[in-house]
Amino acid sequence: MSQSVRTPRTPASPMRTVLPFAVFFLLIVAVGLLQSWTVALTILNMCLVSAVMALGVNVQWGYAGLVNFGVMGFTALGGLAVVVIAMPTVDAAWQAGGPGVLFGLFLLLATAAVTIAMRRVVTARLPRMVLTAVFVAAGLWAANTVLGPSTAAVEGVNPALEGYLGGFGAPVLIAWAVGALLAAAAAFVIGKIALGLRADYLAIATLGVSEIIVAVLMNEDWLARGVKNVVGLPRPVPYEVDMRTTAWFADLADRLGMAAVPLSSLIVKLAYAGLFVVVLALILWLAERALASPWGRTMRAVRDNETAAAAMGKDVKRLHLLVFIVGSGIIGLAGAMLTTLDGQFTPSSYQPLRFTFLVWVMVIVGGAGNNWGATVGAFIVWFAWVEAEPVGHFVIDWATYALGDDSPIRQHLLQNAAQMRHVVMGVLLLVVLRFAPRGIIPETDRT
Repeated sequence: MSQSVRTPRTPASPMRTVLPFAVFFLLIVAVGLLQSWTVALTILNMCLVSAVMALGVNVQWGYAGLVNFGVMGFTALGGLAVVVIAMPTVDAAWQAGGPGVLFGLFLLLATAAVTIAMRRVVTARLPRMVLTAVFVAAGLWAANTVLGPSTAAVEGVNPALEGYLGGFGAPVLIAWAVGALLAAAAAFVIGKIALGLRADYLAIATLGVSEIIVAVLMNEDWLARGVKNVVGLPRPVPYEVDMRTTAWFADLADRLGMAAVPLSSLIVKLAYAGLFVVVLALILWLAERALASPWGRTMRAVRDNETAAAAMGKDVKRLHLLVFIVGSGIIGLAGAMLTTLDGQFTPSSYQPLRFTFLVWVMVIVGGAGNNWGATVGAFIVWFAWVEAEPVGHFVIDWATYALGDDSPIRQHLLQNAAQMRHVVMGVLLLVVLRFAPRGIIPETDRT
């Protein structure tokens, strides 16, 4: 996966870095004043989560030139961690088939371990291929023999409301860390297999893996209820109903002259925003420190010319694996944050082709290789994605007003105003690539 040599970049002016963020926050204020502060804070929270996700992709693509189209797969694994760690255990399901599920999973892991050990011992090609096929087939048969009845028993326990094993009932913030670790572990396995591929083949492979992960989560009900979804996930901020019963909230509502329902919703969204800002600031600080370190310079050298880096004694494949794991872990963290914010785990919402494209647009528009660029790109692209529909509806309504309410053209355009977001994304990408091909805040030379 050789990359073309990039010429040194002059540092961007402070105004070019600050101005996009200022414009974004002015747009958020405008939404709060013209629509509602609830909508504004909802957009802000999603922008913060998207920024964490974009930083993960930027670490992989901007630092090392790795094309990862499996973003939604790692995001889904982060969401799965919230279910497994934070949800309470379903005791009846564990009694019905829990031990069998654990034993079946142990057989799968044992099969993989024995097969890998055998392939290291047996060096002849034909015997190794035959033994691999025999070991894998035997292991899959044994695991399926145990897993089949066990998962069926678990899924038969109150399937309308439960039908899965549940989780450990731990604090949800622990689940965020586990989500990052789970995505990083999956990235290690995928990277050991796929990182030797050329850039375009790596993109296809990671997209395929993402589809597999989402398909498994949608069909294995015993794990996270599949398409039935897991709702009522624990969260790290207070519940609105509980908040309304406190004395301090009643006093605050009286002083502000606001109704209890909208005020409680605003406070919860502000609490989420504060938590997400802390996480984003920490990831951004660590990413900037890494980029300015000798490791960051090494990664950019490998990205720009793998052959030269290898000739200087750098282990390119090991470096690629490390940055792939780190970036995927950040994406998994963002997935856990997103699932917590939604309050439910819905595997069918992780559409690899659709939302992977959106995250990549964030990085490209913001500026690949620049952490601040990826962050502001996430802010602007998600804002445009959400606001394109209401703004598009307003523009279409104004432009077709003269046609009259009975006009089929006017009705058709108004009914399809939601599709304006795809038009806006295309136009935004084209404009940025034409006038700022390296992004809104481009990468700078740090040597």
